Amino acid sequence: MNLRAQVAGCGAYLPNRVLTNDELARRLDTSDDWIRQRTGIGERRIAAEGELTSDLAVAAARRALERAGMNGSDLDMIVLATATPDHTFPATATKVQAQLGMKRGAAFDIQAVCSGFIFALATANNAIRLGQARTAVVIGAETFSRILDWEDRGTCVLFGDGAGALVLNGVPDTGPGSRGVLSTHLHSDGRLYDILYVDGGPSTTGTTGHLRMEGREVFRLAVTMITEVVADVLKAADLRVDDVDWFIPHQANKRIIDGSAHKLGIPADKIVMTLDRHGNTSAASVPLALCDAVADRRVKRGDLLLLEAMGGGFTWGAVLLRW
Repeated sequence: MNLRAQVAGCGAYLPNRVLTNDELARRLDTSDDWIRQRTGIGERRIAAEGELTSDLAVAAARRALERAGMNGSDLDMIVLATATPDHTFPATATKVQAQLGMKRGAAFDIQAVCSGFIFALATANNAIRLGQARTAVVIGAETFSRILDWEDRGTCVLFGDGAGALVLNGVPDTGPGSRGVLSTHLHSDGRLYDILYVDGGPSTTGTTGHLRMEGREVFRLAVTMITEVVADVLKAADLRVDDVDWFIPHQANKRIIDGSAHKLGIPADKIVMTLDRHGNTSAASVPLALCDAVADRRVKRGDLLLLEAMGGGFTWGAVLLRW
């Protein structure tokens, strides 16, 4: 019997601390208007002292499990996408596993930076399709505030902290019209390593380091990469852009989102945007945006969702999902 990964529940978590553009402007040479015009961001959330990536991930996963009517002991797999783990090792996912009460299967991290959730969702989907797992939680969780240079206005105004999670169940695949993951496509190009990276690590400096980015280069590449992978994911499912009900992109920059949507021919009223309230939460941004649209009932059963992201590495990918 062929299986398909179907979403059973969605959960999100944001730290309580809100950092506004006006607050940043009091300590940096910037302004609310400058940030909004160039990025679309108005505020972002910052994890409290002692609040770890695993804490955010657990909170999001618990909410997703609750909405699925399940608990941690029902899980076979946890795939956690993060570029800001609690420790160098072991995987932060294993801390989440213990706190959720999952005692079988496997829990592991995936590191593809802002594309991480797309990579994690594709990985869990493949495991379910192959019968290696029946039920999985896929999480994107980040505490990017811990790797920012707060003197660099070109990067520190962009990012925030948060987590989002999906519960996936393996169900019989009844054909193209059935609910669940329809198509996934992943890409990377290591030649672009140096335009978005962190200048530290265990085998280089022995320190955590800070995020560094060549913003213009990232912007230049983003729209092309996104539109190409979206075309691939739609072609694989034998669907067109017009069939998509909701475009849920990585929340990096409003100009990138608008440029990609325009090139793809996706109208503004089909775009889910949380960038203004969350900032760029890296691997957490796509599930946070998805859960936001589910919570306010924009996303309805049977809707066709197009998820995409790009990040350091360079990495990029897309998932087509029927809700």
